[in-house]
Amino acid sequence: MDTSETTDSSAGPRAAGAPEPAGSERRGWRRWAMDTRPLRRPAYRRLWTSTIVTAVGSQLTAVAVPKQIYDITGSSAWVGYAGLAGLVPMVAFALWGGAVADTVDRRKLLLVTNIGIAVTSLLFWLQAVTHLDSVAVLMVLLALQQAFFGLNSPARNASIARLVPAGELPAANALGSTVMQTGLVAGPLLAGALIPVIGLPELYLIDAVALCATVWAVLRLPALPPLAGSAARRAGLREIAAGFRYISGHKVLLLSFLADIIAMVFGMPRALFPQLAAETYAPYGEGLALGLLFAAVPIGAVTGGLFSGTFSRARRHGWMVIGAVTAWGIAVAGSGASRNLWIAVAFLAAAGVADMVSMVFRGAILLSAATDEMRGRMQGVFTVVVAGGPRLADVLHGTAGSAFGPRAAVTGGGLLVVVLMLGLAAAVPALRRYRV
Repeated sequence: MDTSETTDSSAGPRAAGAPEPAGSERRGWRRWAMDTRPLRRPAYRRLWTSTIVTAVGSQLTAVAVPKQIYDITGSSAWVGYAGLAGLVPMVAFALWGGAVADTVDRRKLLLVTNIGIAVTSLLFWLQAVTHLDSVAVLMVLLALQQAFFGLNSPARNASIARLVPAGELPAANALGSTVMQTGLVAGPLLAGALIPVIGLPELYLIDAVALCATVWAVLRLPALPPLAGSAARRAGLREIAAGFRYISGHKVLLLSFLADIIAMVFGMPRALFPQLAAETYAPYGEGLALGLLFAAVPIGAVTGGLFSGTFSRARRHGWMVIGAVTAWGIAVAGSGASRNLWIAVAFLAAAGVADMVSMVFRGAILLSAATDEMRGRMQGVFTVVVAGGPRLADVLHGTAGSAFGPRAAVTGGGLLVVVLMLGLAAAVPALRRYRV
């Protein structure tokens, strides 16, 4: 395998005041457009191209599983239990997978886990096409799929810093996040259109076939073993604990996680969208309102990604995170304060743009501020935070919405994000001072 494509950016942030690489300046409209420099790197380009296919395919399964469970049981409660069945193994294996990713060739780990996810999708298709109609089997398969995802995600994200230079990490994160957010919009829409035409089992099969693109892309990657000089070790509880100690000893990493927790736990109001659609925005049509509310944030994130050239070259990464999380809170509060559906959707779309900026720079901080031997574990914790925060938000906002009404809960949550983020930034200067 040709290893010449690997770019090690573990040397740390660029020194303040160092000149930009030649050719990095862009003029006219190109300054606003998405920064595509990472796509010049063949290895990263292969990985990113495969994501275009799997981002949509994974959402087909994400729609098919709850739909099939509801068809079998007629109960939304069982759909909720299924979410828990997937969350627990994902959290456990993401933490362990981060430790594994720091001890083995990440390319090999990606290959094994992507094959595992593809086989699981085939098993989903097999149980559906044979009309097994077993919720227990569906939950076991969902748990297995999420376990593979938990092992896969830290290795995949940690590998990016070995495929592109440090100066292109924000652009690489913007490219990846834009594709994933596009999948969140296009995947469910495509699933809704395909189910009446080809049936539910075929959604699983399409996802399995799409995963072949990812397996092919991983096969073409250069080897990604631990860097020379890294101590040999086994991935266990001791290594997981070492990762948490590393976070506690590096304030900028800890603050990047806290910023995401603040934004998602207190400012993600998706649990209240059904109530808002049924009550506040009922005159617009409940179905239309619900679809627009759920689609607004991903659409805003995709828009932000398409124009990420406006921010992907920023050097004050800490301030970008602070500003983005604050803007997210303001936009969420604005959506809750509005009785007009279109204004509320516009605010949520603006929140999506802010979320994209936050994702880009939090991801860049995790990859640039951590050493390569710790990147897997940092990405494992990142996976848990990203997956767990919105689920905690569902509980918090659902409870607050029942007690105070949905609009008050959304507005209050957004304002709380602003207060907590600005308070954290004022109290601990490490994030404000961080730049590359």
